[in-house]
Parts: sequence; structure tokens; C-alpha cells
Amino acid sequence: MEKKNNKISNGVKLGGKKENKDDPFVIRSGRFGQVRGFSYRLGWTEDSFTPGGEEREAVGRTFNFSKLRPISIFIILALAILLGRSAWLQIVKGNYYYSLAEGNRIRIERLEPKRGIIYDKDLNPLVRNVANSLLYLIPIDLPRDEEARNEIIGEMSGILSDLPAEEIKNKLAKIKIGTLDSYQPLFIADNIPYEKAMLLYLKSANMPGVFLANKTRREYGLSAPSLAHVLGYTGKINEKELEKSGDEYLPIDYIGKTGIEYFWENELKGESGKKYIEVDALGKEKKIISQTKTNDGHNLVLSLDSDLQKKLEEVVAAYLKKLNLNKAAAVIMDPNNGEILAMSSFPAYDSNKFAKGISPDEYAALLNSSDNPLFNRVISGEYPSGSTIKPVIAAAALEEKIISEYTSFLSVGGISIGQWFFPDWKAGGHGLTDVRKALAQSVNTFFYYIGGGFEDFIGLGVERIVNYAKLFGLGAQTGVDLAGEAAGFLPTEEWKEKTKGEQWYIGDTYHLAIGQGDLLVTPLQVANYTSVFANGGRLYRPHLVKEILTSDDKLVREVENAPVRSNFIDPYNIEVVRQGMRQTVTSGSAASLGSLPVAVAGKTGSAQWSSKEKTHAWFTGFAPYDKPEIVITILVEQGGEGSDVAVKIAREVMQWYFSR
Repeated sequence: MEKKNNKISNGVKLGGKKENKDDPFVIRSGRFGQVRGFSYRLGWTEDSFTPGGEEREAVGRTFNFSKLRPISIFIILALAILLGRSAWLQIVKGNYYYSLAEGNRIRIERLEPKRGIIYDKDLNPLVRNVANSLLYLIPIDLPRDEEARNEIIGEMSGILSDLPAEEIKNKLAKIKIGTLDSYQPLFIADNIPYEKAMLLYLKSANMPGVFLANKTRREYGLSAPSLAHVLGYTGKINEKELEKSGDEYLPIDYIGKTGIEYFWENELKGESGKKYIEVDALGKEKKIISQTKTNDGHNLVLSLDSDLQKKLEEVVAAYLKKLNLNKAAAVIMDPNNGEILAMSSFPAYDSNKFAKGISPDEYAALLNSSDNPLFNRVISGEYPSGSTIKPVIAAAALEEKIISEYTSFLSVGGISIGQWFFPDWKAGGHGLTDVRKALAQSVNTFFYYIGGGFEDFIGLGVERIVNYAKLFGLGAQTGVDLAGEAAGFLPTEEWKEKTKGEQWYIGDTYHLAIGQGDLLVTPLQVANYTSVFANGGRLYRPHLVKEILTSDDKLVREVENAPVRSNFIDPYNIEVVRQGMRQTVTSGSAASLGSLPVAVAGKTGSAQWSSKEKTHAWFTGFAPYDKPEIVITILVEQGGEGSDVAVKIAREVMQWYFSR
């Protein structure tokens, strides 16, 4: 083959021009794409060679990089979105999805501790734990297929018989599958009879998401039904309680609702353990991975004397029946430390009905009853004190030196202020009266004088009366370890002007000084300030729990008995009032107590609350007089004269107490 004149060595000749071998637009045959004797065709799809004896040259153009910019931006945005989403799922929501994923394989099952026992002062149990079968669902483990799920629901409903399938479906409809709530137990039924529980247990082995738990419920040995107001009851936790409790409880747990069960919940409930388990496709336990033990709840020792509680209830109930009355309150305390020995509120209710699961009809009957049996009148009932307030008024007047123990006023049946007449309870009056006689015979005229003054005599006035009443614990909760305590009420000039739009009159002070008008107290408050006169001047916090024990009855701690306030009244003034309260029994309105085997001191009261109904009957007192062991306070709603029914109840109870 004849060579061309243009020699190709360091360059090629195209169109008469010599090009450099490094020119990027020149593709040189023989170096990149030539095979001797052949050359690539320009069209590559046929993958064939064409013969040719000369070297071919081709000229091409590089890719236009400016077209890459929008593609690059798109790729970068897509990567940013993917990375952002990955960060959200793995970092922000990582724990959430981890728990969901692990929930398919590993579950944390809570181990329930035993609830603490409640004892009386002699360690007699007042409550016990009994077996309770509880049925619940884990929604995430139920079949996704609606037909299969409905078949399981129908089978459960058929066994339980009194639980419609629709009710179960409605509960499940509120749970969104995939959320953490779907891993929480969903309560279906409890207190299931043994035969039905065994059948459910056998069937649930092949029912995904269906579980039968062996829990406990409370059973109250109520030898005295009025203990219901003291002990209270437990019940299934509701949504509000569950929300407030954080992660301490599950939706199938029981919690104290009222009484000691509620107030001392943290001590009684104990600490749960945890069991880490591996589950199968049905959500059933395959094996235990690890577990932590439970700490059972503390036992509580109350100051209650069960025999005294029973006797108090028995006597009050008998007098109520005799008088055809239904409502009363009675409390007995140890004045030396504030311990409550007995507490009865009438009418009462059965705590076991609530613990077992009270029916809607039964609950409605209790709520709608005019006697309000759920109401603890001892701590929550607010009543005019009547003459039981007079020891407090007398102590205040002595302390303020308004009077001395020898100051006397002439009682002629009452006093007149302008057109108003403020009577004594005895027509014609009581004659010349000092503070001891005024207490013993409940002489209103004496307390009108020392409370509001008369003519040239300056009395305490409303401000000082209220201040001393507060020192004796009125107008505020006593701090008893029961929920729902009322504070009572102490009226003031400012209050009357603000709420009634009226000024304070001298008659308001007179009424306050004899325990009438707008003054309100609870029976527990009356018992508590009576203790001040019994023990010589110390105000305690009333309480029911005296000791906290471990689950095996070893002492954890004793409840503090230190006085809330002491020495706020001169001991001699306390003694003068004590002597007047003693004369109430020896020569006054509670003379029938003189037959008791021990010396008693006290104060009667008849509190007006309606112009049409009978007065409330009060008695409060202590015994023995020299070394008091008990304070007893009785209130009978619409009982009439305190010297009648309330004193008789107190006499019968104290006769039994000091003779046993």
C-alpha cells in the first residue's frame, strides 16, 4: 500500500492542517481503536469490522458539563431528604420504633407486689388479700384479620356470658394498632368465677392477645360496718388516676379510692418487679430472660380498738333505731397523743361491694340516697357547734383577762339590745353565774357578756374569738390521715360584708359566742379541742395509723405524736375550764354520767340549724377526770337536746369501756 505524503508520526494532517497529537478532539486510529487491517465502523450497534488498509481518524466532542447542574441539585436534595428522614427515624424516634420492634420479640412483664395488710391496735387484720382472676387483652397481639378477631371476641363473650361482644369491640376501637398503647394491657373483666376462669385459661393458650392474670383484691372483715369510712376500699384505676400516676401503674391495676386505702396508698402498694420475657407469635411467654424481685407493701397498725369500735357502733345504731333517725357521728380519741380509738359515721356502706366491683344500680342507689351513706360525717360533716364551743370561749376570756375565775353575771333569762332579745335556754335565768357554773349549766347570758360585751362590760369581740378558735384548731383541717376532711368555718366581719353585703352586728357576736350563727365545726374538731382541756393544754394532730411495718411485720417506723401546739393557754385557765366541765357532770346538764365507775367531765350542746327541724344533739367529754384516757364526742343529727340522746350514748359506751 502506498503511503501518503503526509507522514503521521507526532501529528495528523486533516484538511491540510497539522494537528498536535495531544489535541483532545482527535481520536487516533491504531492507538485506541484500530486493529491492523481493520477499523471500527462509525455505527457500533452491528459490532462488526470493515476492512481497510489505512489508518482512520475520528473527531468527537466531550460531554456538556453545564447540563449536570440541575441533575446534581436534584440528587443533593434527594439525598438530604433521605438523610433527614433517616435521622428522624433513627435519632428522634429511635427509641419509639425500637420499643415497637422489640415488643414483637421481647416484652417487659410487671410483677405485682402484695398489698400491705391493715391491722387494729392488737394486730388483728381488718383486711386481707384474696385471689382475683382478671381477663385482659394485648391489642397488638390480636389477629389483624377482622373475622378471626371477632371469633376470639365472641368466644370470650360467650364464656363470660354477662359481657356483650360489642362492649369488647368498643374498647378495642379506641386503641390504635402500632402505637405504644396497643402494647398496654386492656382490661376486659375481673372477679371471674373459678369455673369460667379455668375455661378462659385453657382457651387463651391458643388465643393470640388474650391473657388471664392472677391478681388479688381486697376483702374487708367488717365486724363493724362503720369501719368502711375508716378503711375505705380499693378499685380498678381509672383514666385520670392512671394519667396522674406516670408509669407506676398499669390500666389493669387496683388503687386505693377512699379512707386509709387511699391516704396511705404509697405505703400499702409496694414496689413492682419486672420480668423480661421472650414471646412467640401469639404474644405468649416462651422463656424468661431476666427479672427483678418485687417489694411487698408495708403493713399498717392502726390505733383503732376493734372491740370499742364495735361497741360504739352498736350503741349509736340502737339509739338511732329507737328515735327513728338515721344520721350520726361519733369519735373516741386518746387525748394524750391524738390517736383515734374508734370512729363511726351513720349510715355506713359495705366496702366489699366496691372491692368486688359494684353494679351501676347499686352505686346509683348509694349516691341518690338522702342519707348519703358514702359521707364520713366525723371528718366531713360541718355543723353549728352549739354549746360545745363554750369551753373555748371561756378559756379565751380567762386568757385575755376579760374575766377571772370569780367574775359573775346575773342571768335573768336573757339580755335585750334595742328591739332584739337574746334568750337563755332556761326561763327566768340561772341567777348569779361564774365561769364554772356557766359551763356546767350552759348559761347563754354569761357567754353573751364575755363574747360580745353588754352595756359597760367589754367582751372579747369577733376578732379575738376567731383568733382563739384558730388556736384550738377550728377553721382549718386537723390533718387526720383520711382524705376529704372539711375545715369548718369561722365567720368574720369582712366575710359577712363581702358575701352578704351586711355589716357585722352585736347579735352576730352573741351567736358566735354560744356556737350558733354561721360558725361550723366537724365532730373531729370538737373532739380535738376537747383533748386540749383533757391533757392540760396540748393540741395534737388526730391520726389513725400508729406504726408502719414491713410485709413480715417488722417495725419500719412509728408515727410521730408530737403536739402541733402547746402552752398557748395558761395551765391555770385550762384547769378552771376543766373544773367547769366536771361540774357539768356533778351538777349540770350531763348529771346522768355521775353513775359511771370513773369521774367524767364534759359539755353538752343543742345546735339549731333549722327553724322547723329539731336541733342537733351534741356531747363531748373526757374520762377519767384526773388522768384522762379517752375523749368521746357524739353528734346525733336532729337528735334534740344534747343532754338527752348524746349523753346517753356516751354513758353506755363509757360504762362498757371502763368496766371491761
